[in-house]
Amino acid sequence: MNSFSETINERVERIRFLKDEKNEFIQDYKPFIASTVEKCVGRYVIYGQDDELSIGLMAFEEAINQFDLGKGSFLSFAQNVIKRRIIDYYRKEKKHQNVSSINSIYPDEYDGENIYDYINTAEQIQVQYFEQEINDLRRIEIMQLKSELEIFDLSFSDIAKSSPKHKGTKQSYMEIVKFIVENKEITNKIRQKKYIPVAEIQMATNLPRKTIERARNYVIAAVLILTGDYYSLREYIDWGV
Repeated sequence: MNSFSETINERVERIRFLKDEKNEFIQDYKPFIASTVEKCVGRYVIYGQDDELSIGLMAFEEAINQFDLGKGSFLSFAQNVIKRRIIDYYRKEKKHQNVSSINSIYPDEYDGENIYDYINTAEQIQVQYFEQEINDLRRIEIMQLKSELEIFDLSFSDIAKSSPKHKGTKQSYMEIVKFIVENKEITNKIRQKKYIPVAEIQMATNLPRKTIERARNYVIAAVLILTGDYYSLREYIDWGV
């Protein structure tokens, strides 16, 4: 059964061998699959009409079957699998088309020149859409984080106000965060009970109680990002841990 605190990564690990739940997950992420395919092909696509979407669906299931937590963010991993399969598809289509037209005229140049052209085209596609993919993924993660923070009665402005201004304070906050993310039991307690166990943290870090209490909002945001499915935000923000 899903828990409100279950991340996408954890859900993928759990449903890999559960056919019905895996199919439900794929249905839930059809908009994500379509968006990824559109970024690869550079145009709007429709389910039931475009072969690229069928390939995207198969690639997404392949990503579920191959994913493990060591691969980082599932969504980022799935995007790469979908992109590779779309490029493979275009390579095969291009080769098939050229066999019936150009190859009969330039048989000796087909393999070398056209593969070189394909590699250049693939690289251009990656360069063109990489920045947009990262921005889109970051926007999705920001909206997801906003929803999680609301469960704790927090907003982004609350986090900004509680951010440490001095090096020493930041170091203390990071010590708290590091202790929490390295202790799964405490991480789960924060997610489930919506509070920071000040006494346990104080005992482990020897930091003043007031410092821990003042750090609450900032620490909650850091813990959510560092232990959740926020691959892009984790890479973008320097948490110092």
